[in-house]
Amino acid sequence: MDKYYSYTDFLRAVGQYPQTTESEKLLNDIYLDLFLGRLQRLQRIDQLKKLIDMSLDQRNEQAFYKYAQEICELQKEMNE
Repeated sequence: MDKYYSYTDFLRAVGQYPQTTESEKLLNDIYLDLFLGRLQRLQRIDQLKKLIDMSLDQRNEQAFYKYAQEICELQKEMNE
C-alpha cells in the first residue's frame, strides 16, 4: 500500500542530483507521500469505528467482523 522509503534510498538519490534543490524536492515528495498515506489511514480508521458502532447497534455480526478485520489490518500497517 505504502511506498517504502529508506534513508539509504535518499542518500543514493542525493548522489544522483548535484544540486541541493533537487534533493530537497525529492525529500519533500517522500515526506508528503508518507504524511498523506498516514492521514488517509487515520481517516479510514475513524470511519471504520463509526461503521463498527452502527453494526453493533444493528446487531449485524457479519458487518462487525468485516469492519473489525479491516481496522486491525490498518492498525497493524501503521505499527510496521
